[in-house]
Amino acid sequence: MTATMKAAVYHGTRDIRIERVPLPEPRAGEVLVAVRRSGICGTDATEWAAGPVMVPLHRRHPASGHLGPMIPGHEFVGEVVDGRAGLPAGTLVAAGAGVWCGRCDRCALGRTNICRGYYTLGLNAPGGLAEYVAAPVKTLRPIPDGLSVDAAGMAQPLAVGLHAARRAGVRDGDSVVIIGAGAIGTFVLAGLGHLRRADVTVIDLPGPKLERAAKLGATRTLPARQDVVEAVLAGTAGRGADVVIEASGAPGQFENALRMVTTGGRVLAVGLPKDNPTVDLFALALREITVDSTVAHVCDTDLGIALDILSEGTLAPLLLHSLITLEDLVAHGLEPLVAGQVDGKILVTPT
Repeated sequence: MTATMKAAVYHGTRDIRIERVPLPEPRAGEVLVAVRRSGICGTDATEWAAGPVMVPLHRRHPASGHLGPMIPGHEFVGEVVDGRAGLPAGTLVAAGAGVWCGRCDRCALGRTNICRGYYTLGLNAPGGLAEYVAAPVKTLRPIPDGLSVDAAGMAQPLAVGLHAARRAGVRDGDSVVIIGAGAIGTFVLAGLGHLRRADVTVIDLPGPKLERAAKLGATRTLPARQDVVEAVLAGTAGRGADVVIEASGAPGQFENALRMVTTGGRVLAVGLPKDNPTVDLFALALREITVDSTVAHVCDTDLGIALDILSEGTLAPLLLHSLITLEDLVAHGLEPLVAGQVDGKILVTPT
């Protein structure tokens, strides 16, 4: 008789079902992980509400080989069931979820997050919104002693924020603006605080998100309003910020980022807008502004450090929104995320 487990299975737009599915069988280089926590984010919400976009429901994914209904969940932690390759059974681990080949030209440069054969557990192959998941050993890092599984459940998105902070190219002493103090903006702020000593202004709607940013080290916060660009320029003696990180994806904010950055400065696109922004290429060229982007994280560089930052104990309590069950995934997870009613991280407890 085939062993089964409970899992959330994505079948299409607004169609996730809690089902019994076969227990995954680890392949070479993988271990079976009993999932303890699995976070959900805007990507999961978008796939559920308007997808499939990245999920290969109707085509075979070229790298993972997956085709058909998908188990989501790319932010998970758990306990190793069948130990191998230096991870004994019983080891608590956090997953990077992104899988790279290690052989292509991008991997040779250390840019494993844009590997030619990259795929992500929970998006392109079965993920962690289930009782068990088969995960490549190289994507897993042991959870430090004393760090709770709730806090460790934020390691993967914090690694993404840490990678974004590196991509921003901030130097010590720079003036930096982060637009958006939601979960991803907060993870970028935390990553930036770990890497550099900078003057950081965080912009968002007045309320708890800005209060959280102040607690996490923002030099100042600004409420999002019509004259926010003028406020940034005034605060930098008219020259603009050295680096602006757009982490909201809200309409008009990428354009604002270009207006508030200094001549010769740098803008990093983190948030993904629903509509394409209107870019003034004439002004962009004449002011020699660098526009860059970021995606995922480099597991070997970022995941372990993310766990170290979480071990400091400040970030996770400020970001944890709620713990829910698999059965509550849609009603108390995806629906409020789509509606913009969640400021922090929702973690799912599959067992």
